[in-house]
Amino acid sequence: MQIMSNYDQNFSASMQFLKQLTKDVLESSRVYPDQSVVGSAKNTTGDTLIRPGGRECYPCFWVRDFAQSLECGLIRYKELEHALILTAETQATEDWKTPSGSFVPKGSIADHIGFDGVPIYFPGGASYQEQGQPFGYFPSFDNHYFFIEMAWYAAKVYKKQHILEDPIKGISLLSRLKKAFSIPPTDPETGLVYCELSKRGVNFGFTDVVVHSGDLLFCSILRYRAALKMVDLLEVVGESNQSNHYREIAFKIANNIFDRFCDKDGLLHASTGKSNQLDIWGSAFAVYVGILNPSQSRKISHALIKALDANTIAWKGNIRHVPTDNDFSNETVWEETVDIGSFPKNTYQNGAYWNTPTGWICYAISQVNPDVGKNLATEYIQQLKSDDFRQGDEFGAPFECIHPDGNHRQNPVYLTSVTCPLAAFQRLNWI
Repeated sequence: MQIMSNYDQNFSASMQFLKQLTKDVLESSRVYPDQSVVGSAKNTTGDTLIRPGGRECYPCFWVRDFAQSLECGLIRYKELEHALILTAETQATEDWKTPSGSFVPKGSIADHIGFDGVPIYFPGGASYQEQGQPFGYFPSFDNHYFFIEMAWYAAKVYKKQHILEDPIKGISLLSRLKKAFSIPPTDPETGLVYCELSKRGVNFGFTDVVVHSGDLLFCSILRYRAALKMVDLLEVVGESNQSNHYREIAFKIANNIFDRFCDKDGLLHASTGKSNQLDIWGSAFAVYVGILNPSQSRKISHALIKALDANTIAWKGNIRHVPTDNDFSNETVWEETVDIGSFPKNTYQNGAYWNTPTGWICYAISQVNPDVGKNLATEYIQQLKSDDFRQGDEFGAPFECIHPDGNHRQNPVYLTSVTCPLAAFQRLNWI
C-alpha cells in the first residue's frame, strides 16, 4: 500500500479546491431564461446561457470563452446544445458591409451574442450597426474554429450524433460547420491562417486588441485542431470520403507551423507580420494541442522553463502573453494595438498576467519536468485561495488578469481562468 506524502496530499487537496471553485464560478456565469445581468437585456433565447464570468463581467454570450470551457467537463449537455444552436442560428446568412467599413462574409460566426439573440461579429461593445472597425476588416477568425469545437463535443463527447444532421433554419449543422471552416483566409501552400494588414481579423480573442498580420500562430493552431475535429465528425455521419480533405489540411499546418514561427531560442512568434512578438500562450498551446513533433515540443518546453527561471513570463501563477524581455518598446508590449491609450503597458492584453493559459504552460513544462509544472500550479492555486471571491465582495479571484503595477485587477470571477487550467490538470491526471 502506497502512502501519500504531505506534499502529495496538499497538492491533491489544492486540485479539489480548484474543481469546486470552478463549479462555483460556472454557476455565477449562468444567465437563466428571462434573467438580466449588469443592465443587459433579458435572456430571451429560450434557455440558459453561460457568459465569460460573474459579477460585472461581459454581459453577453461569448463563443470562444464557452467553447474553451467545455474541456473541463462541468458544462451540461443541455447548455451546450442551446449555445451551439444559437451560434448556428446567428451564422451570417448574407455578405454584409458594415457602416464602419468592415465586411461580414456569408457563413461568418459571431464573436459574441446578446441575450436578446443579436449577433455581434467583432470584439468591443458596439451595437449591431456600429460593429466592425477598428477591430478588423473581417470578423474574428478564431470563433469559426471554436464553433466546430462545440459541435465536436456535442457529437463525440456527449454522443449526440443526430445534431449534426438536424436542420437549423433549414441548413444542417454539418453544412454550417463546413462553411464556417472555409471563412478565415489561409495560405494554400502552408495551410496557415493568413491576413493582410488592410484586411485583417482577430487572431485569437484573448489578443483581440492587438493588431496582427501575416501568418497567424494561434489561429493556425485552432485551424489544425478544427480540421481534425471535422475528420471525426465526417466519419460519425459516414462521410469518410470527405475527411481526407481536412486530414490533409491538418497535416500541412503541422508540417509548416514550427519552422514558420519558431525563434532561435525555441519559443514561437505570434505572427510573421505586425506584432510578431514571442507568444507564450501560443507556444504552450502548440504543445498542448499536439501539433508538434516530440523534438519541437521539447524545445518549447525547455524554453518555457528557462523563461520561468528568468522570471519573465509568470507572476503568482498567472502568465503574460509576451516575455518581459521581448516587449516591443518601453511604452507597449505589442507593436500595435487598436488604441494604445486605452490599453497602457502592463494592463489587460498589453502586459498583464492571466490564468487562462496557466494549465497549458503547466502541461508543456510537465512534458520534460513535472515538478516544475506542479510548482507553477501550486503558485496559481495559492493566488486563487488568497483572493477567493467566495470570501466576500472585496475579493475577486479568479480575475481575468492582474499585474503588480498599480495593483491592476480586471474582471473578477472570470470563467476561463479556472476552466482552462482545470482541463489541463485533468489531462495531466493531477485531478
